Amino acid sequence: MQKLIAYYRVSTKGQRISGLGLADQRATVEAFAKASGDQIVAEYTEQESGKRSDRPQLLAALSHSRAARGKLVVAKIDRLSRNVAFLATLMESGCKFVACDNPAATELTINILSSVAQEEARAISDRTTRALAQARKKGKLLGTHNPKNRIDHAKGTRNGLGKAVAAAAAKRAQRRNDCWNRIAPEVQEWRKKGDSFRKIAEKLNERGDETTGREDQTPEQAAANPGKWYAATVRRLLG
Repeated sequence: MQKLIAYYRVSTKGQRISGLGLADQRATVEAFAKASGDQIVAEYTEQESGKRSDRPQLLAALSHSRAARGKLVVAKIDRLSRNVAFLATLMESGCKFVACDNPAATELTINILSSVAQEEARAISDRTTRALAQARKKGKLLGTHNPKNRIDHAKGTRNGLGKAVAAAAAKRAQRRNDCWNRIAPEVQEWRKKGDSFRKIAEKLNERGDETTGREDQTPEQAAANPGKWYAATVRRLLG
């Protein structure tokens, strides 16, 4: 029996509350698990637009999949092809996955989807660059060359930058909490049994668990082994 970690994504708050889209995804995954004889051990739901690059619940689901030596499952392959962030994160994670509507999809399939998405992003960038060049030829003032934009930019720096930095920090904290809240009870139990911080770090590394990002390590540790647990990292987790 294979352990399945389900990942669902809906684009709007309304969809999440009403269940539109989410209910269909869950039903598809449950039917797949029943037919394959596998067990759904956890579910992660993301409420984000397909254009957003941050995916805290996806990172938590991938971390759980590696720790449980299970498989990430999504309802439809278009959950991959429409989401560049999902593709990039999935490819870098090395996590096993399956799409219910295309269980035969392989790493090659994901590579192709990623290449198509990358090419489309490049084409959009080229079109934007050409459009801006044409606007400059017509004498249009762009960016901070336009006096109005300079005023708006200054206002944004005063009023918006602090909020943006705070929002980014909150998202990083949420990503850590999503991952660490799952791991913390087990780590606390190991501590009660007398395991040192170093021993706990070794256990987490051996079973494939990763920290949530470079902010959990010193610059030297992050450069040498990104995602690796150290005694100090475990100490911060329990703190």
